[in-house]
Amino acid sequence: MIRKLDSTQDDFQEALDALLAFEAETDDAIEGAVGRIIADVRARGDEAVLEYTNKFDRMNAAAMADFDIAQPELDAALAALPQKQRAALQIAAERVRAFHERQKQELQGFTYTEPDGTILGQRITPLDRVGIYVPGGKAAYPSSVLMNAVPAKVAGVQEIIMVVPTPDGVKNQMVLAAAAIAGVTRVIGIGGAQAVAALAYGTESIKAVDKIVGPGNAFVASAKRRVFGTVGIDMIAGPSEILVLCDGTTDPDWVAMDLFSQAEHDELAQAILLCPDAGYIAQVEASIAKLLPGMPRKAVIETSLKDRGALIRVRSMDEACEIANFIAAEHLEISSGNPQQWADKIRHAGAMFLGRFSSESLGDYCCGPNHVLPTSRTARFSSPLGVYDFQKRSSVIQVSEAGAQTLGRVAAELAYGEGLQAHARSAELRIK
Repeated sequence: MIRKLDSTQDDFQEALDALLAFEAETDDAIEGAVGRIIADVRARGDEAVLEYTNKFDRMNAAAMADFDIAQPELDAALAALPQKQRAALQIAAERVRAFHERQKQELQGFTYTEPDGTILGQRITPLDRVGIYVPGGKAAYPSSVLMNAVPAKVAGVQEIIMVVPTPDGVKNQMVLAAAAIAGVTRVIGIGGAQAVAALAYGTESIKAVDKIVGPGNAFVASAKRRVFGTVGIDMIAGPSEILVLCDGTTDPDWVAMDLFSQAEHDELAQAILLCPDAGYIAQVEASIAKLLPGMPRKAVIETSLKDRGALIRVRSMDEACEIANFIAAEHLEISSGNPQQWADKIRHAGAMFLGRFSSESLGDYCCGPNHVLPTSRTARFSSPLGVYDFQKRSSVIQVSEAGAQTLGRVAAELAYGEGLQAHARSAELRIK
C-alpha cells in the first residue's frame, strides 16, 4: 500500500526524485476561464462579480451589498459556538498573536550616521490593505483565518478584507467566528477567480488591496498567478507534506497517525518516513495497516500513501538529515531522543517539530507559529507566512553637504561609465 525505499539502493536518488516530482497541472480550460473572468471583472466591476457569484455559488443576490457579512453576524456566530469550540478558537488566536508579536519585535528599522553627517537606514511600514481568501463550502478552515489575519493585524495593516464563498448561501459559523476574533475589517461572501480579480483591481464596492493571501482551488491559484505584479501574493501552495525523521524509539502508532494527518488532506498530499531501523519501519507499516480501516477519510489517506507516500530506510540519522535537506519538506518532524542534535543539521524545512510529543497537527492549529508554509521543495528559498509578509521596507538616504562632495564624484564616474550623463551631472551640480 505504501512504497518502501532504501538509500543503499543504486537507483535510490532516481527513485526519490520520482517520488518528489510534482508539477501542478495547468488545465487549459481552467486557465482560459480564469483569464476571461478576470478580464470581465476589470471591465464590468461589481456587475461581473455579482453575475459569476450567483452562477457558480447558486445564489440569487440582487446587489453586491447582499454578499456583505456584517460585524453583528460575525459576533453572533462567535457567541453561538459551543463553549469548547469558542474557547479553542480564542486560545489558538491568542497563541498565534503572541508568537507574531514576538516576530514583529525582531523586525525593526534602523539608521546610522556616517562621519560626514550622511544618514542611512531602513524604515519598515505595514501594507495599507490586504485581502484574505478563505475556502468555503466543504473546505472550511477557521484556523486559516487566524493564520492569515492575525499576522496582518499584528503587522499594523489597517484594512483586512476577507472573501469566502458561501455556496447556496451556507455560511460556516466557525469561519465567521474566527474572523470576529482575528479582527477582520470586512467579510464578503464571494469566492473564486472573480473574488481574486475584485481584490486585485477593485470594483465599485470593493477597494483594491495591496496583497492577497490564503489558499484556494485551481481557479483561485490560477487567478493569483495572473494578478501577481498588480498585487503581491503569499505563494502558490502545492499539496500538503510531512516528513518524519525517526530513530526508531517512538511508538509506531504515533508515527503512522502523523503520516495520516497530512495524507488525509487530499490524494496528492505526501507523507514520508526516514528511519535507519528496518525493523521499526516494518512496525510502522503494520500500524498503518492496523489504523487505516478506522479512519473516516480512509480512501483519501490510502490513495495518498499509495501514490506519493514512502517508508525509507537510511544508513543513519545523519544521512536522514542530508536527505531531509534535499526534500525541503513543508512539515518536518524529528521524532527522536535529543532531537536538537539533528535539528542543528537541518537547513531546509517549512516548520520543524522537535521531539516525540510535537505532532504536526498541533502546529496546524494552536502552537503559535504560522501554518502557511512553503511546499514542493520551495522551503529551500521560502519562509512561513509571517508579519514580514504584511510589511515592506523603504531605504532612507539623507546625504549631508560634505557627503555629497565625496559620493557625487563616485556616482558621476560610474554614471559616465554607463553613458548616463544626466545622472552624472545631477551628482556633479552638488559638488562645490
